[in-house]
Amino acid sequence: MPELNAIGIVSADTARSIAFYRLLGVDFPEDGEGHIEATLPSGVRLMLDAEEVIKSFRPDWTREIGNQLALAFECASPAEVDELYARVAAAGFQAEKEPWDAFWGQRYAQLRDPDGVPVDLFAPL
Repeated sequence: MPELNAIGIVSADTARSIAFYRLLGVDFPEDGEGHIEATLPSGVRLMLDAEEVIKSFRPDWTREIGNQLALAFECASPAEVDELYARVAAAGFQAEKEPWDAFWGQRYAQLRDPDGVPVDLFAPL
């Protein structure tokens, strides 16, 4: 059975995307031109590719509109959800929905990365 190994995001501004995901604790290496990746604690890799990289092998590629992908980061506590949301928003990134106590039993918040990818933060209540 195949196993999910990586999630790739095509980035319009990789430096800005790297800054966003570093605020969420993703340890991207300092060097990387066009393609950069980090292995998350779960073992899954998060990869960022510049639009130019994708166009190098798919010249007809264009950015789609919509939210075909969403990422969710589990936090250690509800307080960490609040702190992380505030830190990312204060850094100038798009804050989508402020932290709230969701009816399904989690502290939840929603952000958007620089390319519009929805990014959820959550922790059990």
